[in-house]
Amino acid sequence: MGARGRRLVTVLSGFLGSGKTTLLREYLRRYPGDDIVVIINEWGTVGLDHHLIRAVKEQPILLRGGCVCCVRLDDLVRTLREVLDLEQSGKLPAVRQVVIETSGLADPVPVLFTLTTDPILKHHFTATSVVVTLDAVNAVAQIAQQPEIHKQIIAADCVVITKSDLVSDEDVSGLRVSVRQFNPTARILVSCLGDACDALELTVEGENVQPLAIDQLPPIPHQEVQTATLGFSDTLDWPAFSVWLSMLLEARGPDILRIKGMLDIGEAGPLVLNTAQHIVHPPEHLSIWPQGSRKPYLVFITRGTDPARIARSLEAFQRAGGRGGLRVRCVDHDCGERA
Repeated sequence: MGARGRRLVTVLSGFLGSGKTTLLREYLRRYPGDDIVVIINEWGTVGLDHHLIRAVKEQPILLRGGCVCCVRLDDLVRTLREVLDLEQSGKLPAVRQVVIETSGLADPVPVLFTLTTDPILKHHFTATSVVVTLDAVNAVAQIAQQPEIHKQIIAADCVVITKSDLVSDEDVSGLRVSVRQFNPTARILVSCLGDACDALELTVEGENVQPLAIDQLPPIPHQEVQTATLGFSDTLDWPAFSVWLSMLLEARGPDILRIKGMLDIGEAGPLVLNTAQHIVHPPEHLSIWPQGSRKPYLVFITRGTDPARIARSLEAFQRAGGRGGLRVRCVDHDCGERA
């Protein structure tokens, strides 16, 4: 279990035929045990050797507003509550990890929304990462034609490029660039026959958090999606930032696809922030700055939203919170007008 006794959840996503089940099968082979629960978010026979597998239908219930980031998967709620009942009755060993494999056409965000908003689940489960598989053979065409893949890559904490043995090294390198164009902060692994299955392994809090190499970000050719990296000249006022973030997500939630980064709020280590649309993961406080680099930043992945306006509004809120000398600036080339 993780912090506050919650069961840790890994969401495994990826387009049809991209190797999700192969990766999961290899993970379970390497790490056998009775403390991992697998939930398959689609119908169909899945040949996984494991003591507990549940197949759940995708029967989304649209909550108020009908926004895609406010979709609750009711069947998933019932399944996870069943897992709790089995564990608490002694019919299931203590659960260390839940792996939820989504369907190939699914957006991972509704799964995260379900975990964070259900009145029971939010006290017993917490999502630690979203792992997305990307088929090296077909990914270039799929990215151009399938908007579902855009959502999956943007939501990913880790992207696993699969079937790498079937393409050239140059093809893999090009795919890495394509991933970075949608998600500059995701960890990227290359896999053949599931050998990068450690992507599904649970990590210690704060592990693998690395400073962002801002100058290496490629431009995004997709006009509907923009990436902007904000830098800060001083420490942030956390209460003012929290109010600003809440208002931003309330006003432009569907267009704020991802926010991720490290903030300096005046403590010894950074505060790590990670959001996917309306889903704000609990901030992590690290004891030290990774690699001794005290360079706070926030990466925004947006749709139809001017990054320079975001920077100006954040700076204005910080001034209202007493940080009159703080400057918020765009530090990458896809930020449009400089703040």
